[in-house]
Amino acid sequence: MPCRMSLSTIALIFLMSAPAHAAQIFDPAKYPDMAGRWGVSGVNQWARGEKAPLTPEYQAIFEANLKDVREGGQGTDPMYRCLPPGMPRVMHVYDPMEIVITPATTYILIDHINDNRRIYTDGREWPTTDIDPIFAGYSIGRWIDEGGTGRYSALEVETRFIKGPRSLDGSGLPTHADNQTIVKERIYLDAANPDVLHDDVTLLDHAYTRPWTVKKTYPRDKAAGPTWWREAVCAENQNHVVVGKDDYFISADGYLMPVRRNQSPPDLRYFKPQQ
Repeated sequence: MPCRMSLSTIALIFLMSAPAHAAQIFDPAKYPDMAGRWGVSGVNQWARGEKAPLTPEYQAIFEANLKDVREGGQGTDPMYRCLPPGMPRVMHVYDPMEIVITPATTYILIDHINDNRRIYTDGREWPTTDIDPIFAGYSIGRWIDEGGTGRYSALEVETRFIKGPRSLDGSGLPTHADNQTIVKERIYLDAANPDVLHDDVTLLDHAYTRPWTVKKTYPRDKAAGPTWWREAVCAENQNHVVVGKDDYFISADGYLMPVRRNQSPPDLRYFKPQQ
């Protein structure tokens, strides 16, 4: 007589034979509802009137950056060349953000310049071998239940191995050239309004005299529609050209333009003049 097993028995056998980490049952009800589209942060600049706690060396670099911008240059902001913003600037959210929660990884999806992030929540330790840094960095997080309610209330994250060059915002606030930046975050929904998301971001960087915290806020857009997610291709409308160490700009009629007063043209020694 054929042996019959219930679906629950089959499921139990499968779970017992699976690896321990895979046998965990994912219960979405334990996690905060972070679905939907989150808009740009309400905090554009890191400083917001607060003087950045830069070391004297990097304060001088920042002031030189501001002078360069006043004269038509780009300063220390590398994003104009289509480089990704990197952490922690990526969490300004230049394009709408989607958060996808899975048992082992929380994904932050932002269709900007390689702004997507993976936050590993599977209990792993930091790598003991060298890994290649990336602009978004390597993030390890853990969900916490602060009220003992059986539901998670916040995601705590630490990010290391962040690639440079980077700046903190459009003003050109620099990060240290050693790229040893560590970023700590606490991501959570607003207690009074669940359609507001907070990210308390703390920067630890050798260009700064102390840890520096900025509280970012994102509104949730519930209105569905085909324009929810757009394609962002930075190179599509890129008009900046770097020749050697100098920046130039391509005009609307296709000609190379200077960006600074009395700027010299690029060296054309390898081009033959047209007759």
